[in-house]
Amino acid sequence: MVLYYLLYFLIIIYVVSVSLRSYHMLQQNLYNENNRYLKWVWKNKKLIFTNLDLYGILFSFFILLVTNETLINFFLVVLMSVYVVAYFKYLEQRKTDQNKKPLVVTKRVRRLMVTVNILYLIPIVISIFANHLAPICLFILTIMTSFNFYIIFIALIINHPVERIVYHYYEAKAKEKLRSMPNLKIIGITGSYGKTSCKNILADILNIKYNALPTPKSLNTFNGLMITINNKLSKFDDIFIAEMGAYVVGEIHKLCELVGPKYGIITSIGTAHLETFGSEENIQKGKMELIEYLPEDGIGVLNADDPKQKSYQIKNNCKILWIGIDNQDNVDVLASDIKCSGSGTTFNVKFRGNDKEYKFETKLLGRHNVYNILSALALGYEFGISIKDLQLGVKKVRPVEHRLELKKLGNFYQIDDAYNSNPIGAKSALDVLDMMDGDKVVVTPGMVELGPKEEELNEIFGEQIAEVADKVILIGEKRTKPIYNGLLNKKFKKENIYISNDVREAYNILNELKGRKDLYALFENDLPDTYTEK
Repeated sequence: MVLYYLLYFLIIIYVVSVSLRSYHMLQQNLYNENNRYLKWVWKNKKLIFTNLDLYGILFSFFILLVTNETLINFFLVVLMSVYVVAYFKYLEQRKTDQNKKPLVVTKRVRRLMVTVNILYLIPIVISIFANHLAPICLFILTIMTSFNFYIIFIALIINHPVERIVYHYYEAKAKEKLRSMPNLKIIGITGSYGKTSCKNILADILNIKYNALPTPKSLNTFNGLMITINNKLSKFDDIFIAEMGAYVVGEIHKLCELVGPKYGIITSIGTAHLETFGSEENIQKGKMELIEYLPEDGIGVLNADDPKQKSYQIKNNCKILWIGIDNQDNVDVLASDIKCSGSGTTFNVKFRGNDKEYKFETKLLGRHNVYNILSALALGYEFGISIKDLQLGVKKVRPVEHRLELKKLGNFYQIDDAYNSNPIGAKSALDVLDMMDGDKVVVTPGMVELGPKEEELNEIFGEQIAEVADKVILIGEKRTKPIYNGLLNKKFKKENIYISNDVREAYNILNELKGRKDLYALFENDLPDTYTEK
Protein backbone atom coordinates (compact mmCIF):
# COMPACT_ATOMS: atom_id res chain seq x y z
CA MET A 1 0.00 0.00 0.00
CA VAL A 2 3.01 2.30 0.30
CA LEU A 3 2.98 2.96 -3.45
CA TYR A 4 -0.75 3.73 -3.29
CA TYR A 5 -0.14 6.27 -0.51
CA LEU A 6 2.66 7.96 -2.48
CA LEU A 7 0.41 8.08 -5.54
CA TYR A 8 -2.48 9.56 -3.53
CA PHE A 9 -0.11 12.24 -2.21
CA LEU A 10 0.95 13.21 -5.76
CA ILE A 11 -2.65 13.22 -7.00
CA ILE A 12 -3.72 15.46 -4.11
CA ILE A 13 -0.96 17.97 -4.91
CA TYR A 14 -1.99 17.95 -8.57
CA VAL A 15 -5.71 18.26 -7.81
CA VAL A 16 -5.23 21.15 -5.38
CA SER A 17 -3.26 23.01 -8.07
CA VAL A 18 -5.56 22.43 -11.06
CA SER A 19 -8.65 23.12 -8.94
CA LEU A 20 -7.52 26.74 -8.62
CA ARG A 21 -8.10 27.12 -12.36
CA SER A 22 -11.57 25.57 -12.00
CA TYR A 23 -12.48 27.86 -9.08
CA HIS A 24 -11.27 30.83 -11.12
CA MET A 25 -13.42 29.98 -14.13
CA LEU A 26 -16.42 29.27 -11.89
CA GLN A 27 -16.00 32.69 -10.26
CA GLN A 28 -15.49 34.40 -13.64
CA ASN A 29 -18.72 32.78 -14.82
CA LEU A 30 -20.67 34.05 -11.79
CA TYR A 31 -20.89 30.65 -10.08
CA ASN A 32 -22.79 29.18 -13.04
CA GLU A 33 -25.46 31.88 -13.12
CA ASN A 34 -27.61 31.19 -16.20
CA ASN A 35 -25.45 28.06 -16.76
CA ARG A 36 -22.50 30.22 -17.79
CA TYR A 37 -19.92 27.92 -16.20
CA LEU A 38 -21.28 24.74 -17.78
CA LYS A 39 -21.44 26.46 -21.17
CA TRP A 40 -17.83 27.58 -20.78
CA VAL A 41 -16.69 24.05 -19.84
CA TRP A 42 -18.47 22.55 -22.85
CA LYS A 43 -17.11 25.21 -25.20
CA ASN A 44 -13.54 24.68 -23.95
CA LYS A 45 -13.61 20.92 -23.42
CA LYS A 46 -10.61 20.37 -25.73
CA LEU A 47 -8.52 22.61 -23.49
CA ILE A 48 -9.58 21.35 -20.07
CA PHE A 49 -9.40 17.60 -20.69
CA THR A 50 -5.70 16.77 -21.08
CA ASN A 51 -4.17 13.61 -22.51
CA LEU A 52 -2.18 13.08 -19.33
CA ASP A 53 -5.35 12.97 -17.23
CA LEU A 54 -6.80 10.41 -19.63
CA TYR A 55 -3.61 8.32 -19.34
CA GLY A 56 -4.20 8.35 -15.61
CA ILE A 57 -7.62 6.77 -16.12
CA LEU A 58 -6.15 4.25 -18.58
CA PHE A 59 -3.35 3.02 -16.30
CA SER A 60 -5.62 2.87 -13.25
CA PHE A 61 -7.98 0.72 -15.34
CA PHE A 62 -5.08 -1.66 -16.10
CA ILE A 63 -4.52 -2.00 -12.33
CA LEU A 64 -8.15 -3.11 -12.01
CA LEU A 65 -7.59 -5.87 -14.57
CA VAL A 66 -4.28 -7.37 -13.46
CA THR A 67 -3.63 -9.52 -10.40
CA ASN A 68 0.14 -9.81 -10.58
CA GLU A 69 1.63 -7.67 -7.81
CA THR A 70 4.72 -6.80 -9.86
CA LEU A 71 2.56 -5.48 -12.71
CA ILE A 72 0.38 -3.55 -10.28
CA ASN A 73 3.46 -1.90 -8.76
CA PHE A 74 4.76 -1.12 -12.24
CA PHE A 75 1.53 0.64 -13.22
CA LEU A 76 1.49 2.51 -9.89
CA VAL A 77 4.98 3.87 -10.62
CA VAL A 78 3.89 4.80 -14.15
CA LEU A 79 0.89 6.62 -12.69
CA MET A 80 3.17 8.56 -10.34
CA SER A 81 5.23 9.64 -13.34
CA VAL A 82 2.06 10.69 -15.20
CA TYR A 83 0.89 12.99 -12.39
CA VAL A 84 4.36 14.42 -11.76
CA VAL A 85 4.63 15.34 -15.46
CA ALA A 86 1.03 16.62 -15.47
CA TYR A 87 1.74 18.81 -12.42
CA PHE A 88 4.83 20.45 -13.91
CA LYS A 89 3.14 20.84 -17.28
CA TYR A 90 0.29 22.65 -15.52
CA LEU A 91 2.74 24.96 -13.71
CA GLU A 92 4.43 25.77 -17.03
CA GLN A 93 1.07 26.58 -18.61
CA ARG A 94 0.13 28.91 -15.75
CA LYS A 95 3.25 30.98 -16.42
CA THR A 96 1.87 31.96 -19.83
CA ASP A 97 -1.67 32.68 -18.62
CA GLN A 98 -2.72 36.34 -18.71
CA ASN A 99 -5.35 36.89 -16.02
CA LYS A 100 -7.13 40.24 -15.96
CA LYS A 101 -8.98 39.27 -12.81
CA PRO A 102 -7.23 36.79 -10.51
CA LEU A 103 -9.17 34.35 -8.38
CA VAL A 104 -10.53 36.07 -5.27
CA VAL A 105 -10.50 33.57 -2.42
CA THR A 106 -13.74 34.65 -0.74
CA LYS A 107 -15.49 32.81 2.06
CA ARG A 108 -17.69 31.19 -0.56
CA VAL A 109 -14.65 29.90 -2.43
CA ARG A 110 -13.19 28.57 0.83
CA ARG A 111 -16.41 26.69 1.57
CA LEU A 112 -16.29 25.27 -1.93
CA MET A 113 -12.68 24.20 -1.44
CA VAL A 114 -13.60 22.28 1.71
CA THR A 115 -16.38 20.40 -0.12
CA VAL A 116 -14.15 19.61 -3.09
CA ASN A 117 -11.37 18.32 -0.84
CA ILE A 118 -13.84 16.09 0.99
CA LEU A 119 -15.08 14.65 -2.32
CA TYR A 120 -11.54 13.75 -3.35
CA LEU A 121 -10.66 12.34 0.07
CA ILE A 122 -13.62 9.93 0.13
CA PRO A 123 -12.10 7.30 -2.22
CA ILE A 124 -8.70 7.73 -0.56
CA VAL A 125 -10.09 7.13 2.94
CA ILE A 126 -12.11 4.11 1.76
CA SER A 127 -8.96 2.70 0.18
CA ILE A 128 -6.97 3.13 3.40
CA PHE A 129 -9.54 1.35 5.57
CA ALA A 130 -10.46 -1.29 2.99
CA ASN A 131 -7.26 -2.22 1.16
CA HIS A 132 -9.00 -4.70 -1.15
CA LEU A 133 -10.96 -1.76 -2.62
CA ALA A 134 -7.81 0.25 -3.40
CA PRO A 135 -7.81 -0.47 -7.19
CA ILE A 136 -11.43 0.59 -7.69
CA CYS A 137 -10.95 3.64 -5.43
CA LEU A 138 -7.88 4.64 -7.44
CA PHE A 139 -9.82 4.25 -10.69
CA ILE A 140 -12.59 6.50 -9.34
CA LEU A 141 -10.01 9.05 -8.13
CA THR A 142 -8.33 9.29 -11.54
CA ILE A 143 -11.72 9.83 -13.21
CA MET A 144 -12.52 12.58 -10.70
CA THR A 145 -9.14 14.17 -11.37
CA SER A 146 -9.70 14.17 -15.13
CA PHE A 147 -13.18 15.66 -14.70
CA ASN A 148 -12.07 18.25 -12.15
CA PHE A 149 -14.20 21.03 -13.69
CA TYR A 150 -17.33 18.93 -13.20
CA ILE A 151 -16.33 17.91 -9.65
CA ILE A 152 -16.21 21.62 -8.84
CA PHE A 153 -19.73 21.94 -10.23
CA ILE A 154 -20.95 18.98 -8.12
CA ALA A 155 -19.46 20.67 -5.04
CA LEU A 156 -21.31 23.85 -6.03
CA ILE A 157 -24.60 21.91 -6.05
CA ILE A 158 -23.81 20.29 -2.68
CA ASN A 159 -23.08 23.71 -1.17
CA HIS A 160 -26.21 25.31 -2.62
CA PRO A 161 -28.41 24.99 0.53
CA VAL A 162 -25.68 26.53 2.68
CA GLU A 163 -25.08 29.31 0.17
CA ARG A 164 -28.80 30.13 0.11
CA ILE A 165 -28.80 30.56 3.89
CA VAL A 166 -25.71 32.78 3.74
CA TYR A 167 -27.20 34.70 0.79
CA HIS A 168 -30.48 35.49 2.56
CA TYR A 169 -28.67 36.52 5.74
CA TYR A 170 -26.53 39.11 3.95
CA GLU A 171 -29.44 40.25 1.78
CA ALA A 172 -31.56 40.97 4.88
CA LYS A 173 -28.60 42.70 6.53
CA ALA A 174 -28.04 44.95 3.47
CA LYS A 175 -31.72 45.91 3.22
CA GLU A 176 -31.89 46.70 6.93
CA LYS A 177 -28.81 48.93 6.64
CA LEU A 178 -30.36 50.89 3.78
CA ARG A 179 -33.62 51.29 5.72
CA SER A 180 -31.63 52.78 8.60
CA MET A 181 -30.36 55.55 6.22
CA PRO A 182 -33.56 57.30 5.01
CA ASN A 183 -31.70 60.43 3.82
CA LEU A 184 -29.31 58.49 1.60
CA LYS A 185 -29.64 59.34 -2.11
CA ILE A 186 -29.46 56.09 -4.08
CA ILE A 187 -28.57 56.19 -7.78
CA GLY A 188 -28.70 53.16 -10.05
CA ILE A 189 -26.66 53.01 -13.26
CA THR A 190 -27.08 50.42 -15.97
CA GLY A 191 -26.67 50.07 -19.71
CA SER A 192 -25.09 47.82 -22.29
CA TYR A 193 -21.84 49.77 -22.22
CA GLY A 194 -20.13 52.45 -20.15
CA LYS A 195 -21.63 51.67 -16.73
CA THR A 196 -18.36 51.69 -14.80
CA SER A 197 -17.05 54.82 -16.53
CA CYS A 198 -20.32 56.67 -15.92
CA LYS A 199 -20.37 55.57 -12.27
CA ASN A 200 -16.81 56.79 -11.60
CA ILE A 201 -17.38 60.07 -13.43
CA LEU A 202 -20.61 60.67 -11.50
CA ALA A 203 -18.89 59.96 -8.17
CA ASP A 204 -16.00 62.33 -8.92
CA ILE A 205 -18.38 65.15 -9.86
CA LEU A 206 -20.84 64.67 -6.99
CA ASN A 207 -17.97 64.48 -4.48
CA ILE A 208 -17.43 68.21 -5.08
CA LYS A 209 -20.36 68.80 -2.71
CA TYR A 210 -21.40 65.41 -1.28
CA ASN A 211 -19.84 62.21 0.05
CA ALA A 212 -20.65 59.76 -2.74
CA LEU A 213 -19.87 56.06 -2.50
CA PRO A 214 -19.76 54.15 -5.81
CA THR A 215 -19.65 50.37 -6.00
CA PRO A 216 -15.96 49.43 -6.43
CA LYS A 217 -14.53 48.38 -9.82
CA SER A 218 -17.09 46.37 -11.83
CA LEU A 219 -18.86 44.94 -8.77
CA ASN A 220 -22.33 45.11 -10.34
CA THR A 221 -23.96 41.79 -9.39
CA PHE A 222 -26.40 41.09 -6.55
CA ASN A 223 -23.60 39.67 -4.40
CA GLY A 224 -21.33 42.59 -5.29
CA LEU A 225 -23.96 45.13 -4.24
CA MET A 226 -24.63 43.28 -0.98
CA ILE A 227 -20.90 43.22 -0.18
CA THR A 228 -20.57 46.94 -0.89
CA ILE A 229 -23.58 47.87 1.22
CA ASN A 230 -22.61 45.67 4.16
CA ASN A 231 -18.87 46.39 4.15
CA LYS A 232 -18.38 49.84 2.57
CA LEU A 233 -21.47 52.00 3.08
CA SER A 234 -21.31 54.20 6.20
CA LYS A 235 -23.42 56.83 7.96
CA PHE A 236 -21.09 59.49 6.54
CA ASP A 237 -22.14 58.77 2.95
CA ASP A 238 -24.71 61.09 1.37
CA ILE A 239 -25.04 59.22 -1.93
CA PHE A 240 -24.76 55.57 -2.92
CA ILE A 241 -24.09 54.89 -6.62
CA ALA A 242 -24.98 51.32 -7.58
CA GLU A 243 -23.69 49.96 -10.87
CA MET A 244 -26.11 47.29 -12.11
CA GLY A 245 -25.16 44.56 -14.56
CA ALA A 246 -27.52 42.07 -16.17
CA TYR A 247 -27.49 39.09 -18.51
CA VAL A 248 -31.23 38.35 -18.66
CA VAL A 249 -34.55 40.18 -18.33
CA GLY A 250 -35.53 40.65 -14.69
CA GLU A 251 -32.04 40.96 -13.22
CA ILE A 252 -32.07 44.77 -13.03
CA HIS A 253 -35.47 44.67 -11.31
CA LYS A 254 -34.04 42.23 -8.76
CA LEU A 255 -31.09 44.56 -8.08
CA CYS A 256 -33.49 47.49 -7.72
CA GLU A 257 -35.47 45.56 -5.10
CA LEU A 258 -32.25 45.23 -3.11
CA VAL A 259 -31.01 48.84 -3.22
CA GLY A 260 -34.24 50.80 -3.91
CA PRO A 261 -32.88 53.58 -6.19
CA LYS A 262 -34.68 56.91 -6.43
CA TYR A 263 -32.48 58.06 -9.33
CA GLY A 264 -31.45 56.12 -12.43
CA ILE A 265 -29.11 56.53 -15.40
CA ILE A 266 -29.15 54.46 -18.59
CA THR A 267 -25.80 54.83 -20.37
CA SER A 268 -26.64 53.06 -23.63
CA ILE A 269 -28.65 50.18 -25.01
CA GLY A 270 -26.81 47.99 -27.50
CA THR A 271 -25.97 44.38 -28.29
CA ALA A 272 -23.74 43.45 -25.34
CA HIS A 273 -24.76 40.06 -23.86
CA LEU A 274 -27.16 39.48 -26.75
CA GLU A 275 -26.51 35.75 -26.42
CA THR A 276 -27.89 35.58 -22.87
CA PHE A 277 -30.68 38.15 -23.31
CA GLY A 278 -31.92 36.39 -26.43
CA SER A 279 -32.94 39.46 -28.45
CA GLU A 280 -32.32 43.20 -28.78
CA GLU A 281 -35.88 43.79 -27.59
CA ASN A 282 -35.10 41.90 -24.38
CA ILE A 283 -31.96 43.98 -23.85
CA GLN A 284 -34.01 47.19 -24.23
CA LYS A 285 -36.67 45.92 -21.84
CA GLY A 286 -34.09 44.64 -19.34
CA LYS A 287 -32.15 47.89 -19.14
CA MET A 288 -35.26 50.06 -18.87
CA GLU A 289 -36.34 48.08 -15.78
CA LEU A 290 -34.24 50.55 -13.78
CA ILE A 291 -36.27 53.57 -14.93
CA GLU A 292 -39.58 51.76 -14.54
CA TYR A 293 -38.70 50.82 -10.94
CA LEU A 294 -38.09 54.43 -9.82
CA PRO A 295 -40.71 56.03 -7.54
CA GLU A 296 -42.97 58.76 -8.96
CA ASP A 297 -40.84 61.44 -7.28
CA GLY A 298 -37.68 59.84 -8.70
CA ILE A 299 -35.57 61.05 -11.62
CA GLY A 300 -34.34 59.10 -14.62
CA VAL A 301 -31.55 60.31 -16.92
CA LEU A 302 -31.76 59.12 -20.53
CA ASN A 303 -29.78 59.72 -23.73
CA ALA A 304 -31.80 61.42 -26.48
CA ASP A 305 -29.21 60.32 -29.08
CA ASP A 306 -29.84 56.64 -28.34
CA PRO A 307 -32.75 55.45 -30.54
CA LYS A 308 -33.52 52.53 -28.21
CA GLN A 309 -33.94 54.88 -25.26
CA LYS A 310 -35.80 57.57 -27.20
CA SER A 311 -38.29 55.14 -28.74
CA TYR A 312 -39.08 53.18 -25.56
CA GLN A 313 -42.53 53.71 -24.03
CA ILE A 314 -41.70 54.14 -20.34
CA LYS A 315 -44.26 52.69 -17.93
CA ASN A 316 -43.55 55.22 -15.20
CA ASN A 317 -44.54 58.81 -14.40
CA CYS A 318 -41.23 59.80 -12.80
CA LYS A 319 -39.30 62.84 -14.03
CA ILE A 320 -37.04 62.20 -17.03
CA LEU A 321 -33.99 64.32 -17.81
CA TRP A 322 -32.75 63.99 -21.38
CA ILE A 323 -29.11 64.54 -22.34
CA GLY A 324 -27.80 64.84 -25.91
CA ILE A 325 -25.25 66.01 -28.41
CA ASP A 326 -26.88 65.48 -31.81
CA ASN A 327 -30.58 65.56 -30.88
CA GLN A 328 -31.25 69.11 -29.69
CA ASP A 329 -35.05 68.85 -29.36
CA ASN A 330 -36.42 68.78 -25.81
CA VAL A 331 -33.01 68.06 -24.31
CA ASP A 332 -32.32 69.13 -20.72
CA VAL A 333 -28.51 69.05 -20.89
CA LEU A 334 -26.93 69.61 -24.31
CA ALA A 335 -23.24 69.44 -25.33
CA SER A 336 -21.70 71.12 -28.39
CA ASP A 337 -18.35 72.13 -29.91
CA ILE A 338 -16.56 68.96 -28.73
CA LYS A 339 -12.79 68.98 -29.31
CA CYS A 340 -10.28 66.23 -28.47
CA SER A 341 -6.50 66.42 -28.20
CA GLY A 342 -3.67 64.54 -26.55
CA SER A 343 -4.43 66.34 -23.29
CA GLY A 344 -8.17 65.65 -23.10
CA THR A 345 -11.52 67.00 -24.28
CA THR A 346 -13.26 70.39 -24.19
CA PHE A 347 -16.94 71.07 -24.88
CA ASN A 348 -19.74 73.55 -24.20
CA VAL A 349 -22.92 72.75 -22.24
CA LYS A 350 -26.38 74.33 -22.09
CA PHE A 351 -28.89 73.54 -19.35
CA ARG A 352 -32.65 73.77 -19.95
CA GLY A 353 -33.99 77.08 -18.65
CA ASN A 354 -30.57 78.73 -18.86
CA ASP A 355 -29.63 80.46 -22.14
CA LYS A 356 -25.94 80.72 -21.26
CA GLU A 357 -23.35 78.25 -22.59
CA TYR A 358 -20.69 76.96 -20.19
CA LYS A 359 -17.28 75.58 -21.16
CA PHE A 360 -16.13 72.30 -19.61
CA GLU A 361 -12.70 70.65 -19.70
CA THR A 362 -11.79 67.03 -18.90
CA LYS A 363 -8.75 64.77 -19.13
CA LEU A 364 -11.01 62.06 -20.56
CA LEU A 365 -11.04 61.19 -24.24
CA GLY A 366 -14.00 60.34 -26.42
CA ARG A 367 -17.51 61.39 -27.30
CA HIS A 368 -19.04 58.62 -25.17
CA ASN A 369 -17.30 60.09 -22.12
CA VAL A 370 -19.00 63.39 -22.90
CA TYR A 371 -22.34 61.53 -22.66
CA ASN A 372 -21.29 60.11 -19.27
CA ILE A 373 -20.34 63.58 -18.06
CA LEU A 374 -23.67 65.00 -19.29
CA SER A 375 -25.53 62.35 -17.25
CA ALA A 376 -23.55 63.36 -14.17
CA LEU A 377 -24.16 67.06 -14.85
CA ALA A 378 -27.91 66.44 -15.17
CA LEU A 379 -28.13 64.89 -11.70
CA GLY A 380 -25.53 67.22 -10.18
CA TYR A 381 -27.49 70.26 -11.40
CA GLU A 382 -30.69 68.69 -10.02
CA PHE A 383 -28.96 68.13 -6.66
CA GLY A 384 -28.18 71.86 -6.40
CA ILE A 385 -24.47 71.87 -7.32
CA SER A 386 -23.45 75.21 -8.83
CA ILE A 387 -22.20 75.49 -12.43
CA LYS A 388 -18.81 76.63 -11.16
CA ASP A 389 -18.48 73.57 -8.94
CA LEU A 390 -19.68 71.31 -11.75
CA GLN A 391 -16.97 72.74 -14.01
CA LEU A 392 -14.38 72.09 -11.29
CA GLY A 393 -15.74 68.58 -10.76
CA VAL A 394 -15.49 67.73 -14.47
CA LYS A 395 -11.93 69.06 -14.58
CA LYS A 396 -11.00 66.81 -11.63
CA VAL A 397 -12.56 63.64 -13.07
CA ARG A 398 -9.90 60.95 -13.05
CA PRO A 399 -9.27 58.83 -16.15
CA VAL A 400 -10.70 55.34 -15.69
CA GLU A 401 -8.18 52.54 -15.95
CA HIS A 402 -8.33 50.69 -19.30
CA ARG A 403 -11.05 52.97 -20.70
CA LEU A 404 -9.43 55.29 -23.26
CA GLU A 405 -6.63 55.92 -20.79
CA LEU A 406 -3.78 57.84 -22.47
CA LYS A 407 -0.30 56.72 -21.38
CA LYS A 408 3.25 57.30 -22.65
CA LEU A 409 4.99 53.92 -22.95
CA GLY A 410 8.55 53.97 -24.25
CA ASN A 411 8.49 55.28 -27.81
CA PHE A 412 4.73 55.44 -28.27
CA TYR A 413 1.50 56.73 -26.76
CA GLN A 414 -0.92 54.02 -25.67
CA ILE A 415 -4.65 54.69 -25.76
CA ASP A 416 -5.70 51.92 -23.41
CA ASP A 417 -9.31 50.90 -24.09
CA ALA A 418 -8.76 47.29 -23.13
CA TYR A 419 -11.80 46.70 -20.94
CA ASN A 420 -14.77 44.85 -22.49
CA SER A 421 -15.06 46.35 -25.94
CA ASN A 422 -18.36 46.64 -27.80
CA PRO A 423 -19.45 48.00 -31.21
CA ILE A 424 -20.37 51.48 -29.96
CA GLY A 425 -17.37 51.85 -27.65
CA ALA A 426 -14.98 50.49 -30.28
CA LYS A 427 -16.23 52.98 -32.86
CA SER A 428 -15.88 55.81 -30.31
CA ALA A 429 -12.32 54.70 -29.58
CA LEU A 430 -11.49 54.74 -33.28
CA ASP A 431 -12.92 58.27 -33.52
CA VAL A 432 -10.58 59.31 -30.72
CA LEU A 433 -7.59 57.68 -32.44
CA ASP A 434 -8.53 59.45 -35.68
CA MET A 435 -8.23 62.82 -33.95
CA MET A 436 -4.60 62.21 -32.94
CA ASP A 437 -1.85 63.86 -34.97
CA GLY A 438 0.59 61.05 -35.72
CA ASP A 439 0.89 57.46 -36.91
CA LYS A 440 -2.04 55.31 -35.79
CA VAL A 441 -2.02 51.63 -34.83
CA VAL A 442 -4.85 49.44 -33.53
CA VAL A 443 -4.06 46.44 -31.30
CA THR A 444 -7.08 44.17 -30.75
CA PRO A 445 -8.32 40.58 -30.29
CA GLY A 446 -11.78 41.69 -31.39
CA MET A 447 -15.07 41.88 -29.53
CA VAL A 448 -16.72 39.00 -27.65
CA GLU A 449 -20.07 38.01 -26.11
CA LEU A 450 -22.03 39.44 -29.04
CA GLY A 451 -24.00 36.26 -29.76
CA PRO A 452 -24.74 35.22 -33.35
CA LYS A 453 -23.77 38.68 -34.66
CA GLU A 454 -20.23 38.47 -33.28
CA GLU A 455 -18.47 37.60 -36.56
CA GLU A 456 -20.51 40.14 -38.54
CA LEU A 457 -19.84 42.93 -36.05
CA ASN A 458 -16.12 42.13 -35.92
CA GLU A 459 -15.93 42.26 -39.72
CA ILE A 460 -17.59 45.70 -39.63
CA PHE A 461 -15.08 46.65 -36.92
CA GLY A 462 -12.28 45.65 -39.29
CA GLU A 463 -13.73 47.88 -42.00
CA GLN A 464 -13.91 50.77 -39.51
CA ILE A 465 -10.29 50.19 -38.46
CA ALA A 466 -9.20 50.36 -42.10
CA GLU A 467 -10.61 53.90 -42.35
CA VAL A 468 -8.47 55.13 -39.44
CA ALA A 469 -5.36 53.03 -38.77
CA ASP A 470 -2.02 52.97 -40.56
CA LYS A 471 -1.17 49.54 -39.15
CA VAL A 472 -3.04 46.81 -37.23
CA ILE A 473 -1.88 44.17 -34.75
CA LEU A 474 -4.40 41.33 -34.38
CA ILE A 475 -4.24 39.16 -31.26
CA GLY A 476 -5.33 35.58 -31.97
CA GLU A 477 -5.23 34.37 -35.56
CA LYS A 478 -8.44 32.31 -35.44
CA ARG A 479 -10.76 34.66 -33.62
CA THR A 480 -9.60 37.80 -35.46
CA LYS A 481 -10.31 36.31 -38.89
CA PRO A 482 -13.51 38.44 -39.29
CA ILE A 483 -11.52 41.62 -38.53
CA TYR A 484 -8.88 40.53 -41.03
CA ASN A 485 -11.59 40.03 -43.64
CA GLY A 486 -13.05 43.46 -42.86
CA LEU A 487 -9.64 45.07 -43.35
CA LEU A 488 -9.23 43.39 -46.73
CA ASN A 489 -12.75 44.45 -47.72
CA LYS A 490 -11.47 48.04 -47.53
CA LYS A 491 -8.28 47.20 -49.46
CA PHE A 492 -6.10 47.54 -46.35
CA LYS A 493 -2.54 46.46 -47.19
CA LYS A 494 -1.67 42.97 -45.92
CA GLU A 495 1.90 44.04 -45.11
CA ASN A 496 0.47 46.49 -42.55
CA ILE A 497 -1.33 43.70 -40.66
CA TYR A 498 0.55 41.87 -37.90
CA ILE A 499 -0.87 38.74 -36.22
CA SER A 500 0.18 37.37 -32.81
CA ASN A 501 -1.33 35.01 -30.25
CA ASP A 502 0.18 36.96 -27.34
CA VAL A 503 -0.62 40.61 -26.66
CA ARG A 504 2.80 41.05 -25.07
CA GLU A 505 4.43 40.64 -28.49
CA ALA A 506 2.49 43.72 -29.63
CA TYR A 507 4.71 45.95 -27.49
CA ASN A 508 7.84 44.68 -29.27
CA ILE A 509 6.20 45.26 -32.67
CA LEU A 510 5.16 48.79 -31.68
CA ASN A 511 8.64 49.77 -30.55
CA GLU A 512 9.95 48.63 -33.94
CA LEU A 513 7.32 50.74 -35.77
CA LYS A 514 8.51 54.05 -34.36
CA GLY A 515 8.91 56.62 -37.17
CA ARG A 516 9.26 60.37 -37.52
CA LYS A 517 5.79 61.16 -36.21
CA ASP A 518 4.39 60.42 -32.78
CA LEU A 519 2.95 56.91 -32.64
CA TYR A 520 -0.50 56.40 -31.09
CA ALA A 521 -1.53 52.79 -30.40
CA LEU A 522 -5.15 52.02 -29.52
CA PHE A 523 -5.43 48.83 -27.45
CA GLU A 524 -9.07 47.95 -28.08
CA ASN A 525 -10.39 45.18 -25.82
CA ASP A 526 -8.61 42.51 -23.83
CA LEU A 527 -10.25 39.10 -23.76
CA PRO A 528 -11.69 38.02 -20.42
CA ASP A 529 -10.03 35.11 -18.61
CA THR A 530 -12.76 32.75 -19.85
CA TYR A 531 -11.43 33.07 -23.42
CA THR A 532 -8.24 31.52 -24.68
CA GLU A 533 -6.51 30.68 -27.95
CA LYS A 534 -3.46 28.45 -27.82
